[in-house]
Amino acid sequence: MLQSKYIDTGKVRFVSREFPLDIKAAAASMLARCVANGDAPKYFEATTLLFKQQGPLMERTTDTLKAVGERFGMSEQAVEACVKDQALLDKLAADQKFAFDELKVDATPTFFINGERLKGSMVFEDLDKKLAGLLKR
Repeated sequence: MLQSKYIDTGKVRFVSREFPLDIKAAAASMLARCVANGDAPKYFEATTLLFKQQGPLMERTTDTLKAVGERFGMSEQAVEACVKDQALLDKLAADQKFAFDELKVDATPTFFINGERLKGSMVFEDLDKKLAGLLKR
């Protein structure tokens, strides 16, 4: 709903940042970045699939990462190389450190709307009211 009402219409700019809370989530974030290779729609497609696979991802991490990578045309070797890429892990860690230290992000999800930090999930109707009120200005 956020996508169709606000993002696709150009009314708001949406920026997503990963904030993995453990090493398995970090590996999933890294895989999504590798799958996408700079293609935002592909990144969100991979992220959506990974979220849907959270149970298997926690129980059988390596197998699940390889299966998701394969779904996007990656070989097992490419998936392994991706999740072992120290430079990519360092970038993810730096992004997370900035979010925690500078932006004071300590919960997922966290939203920023015109600089106001909103922590935790919310129903679309609450987000819609907040955005609609700002757009009337």
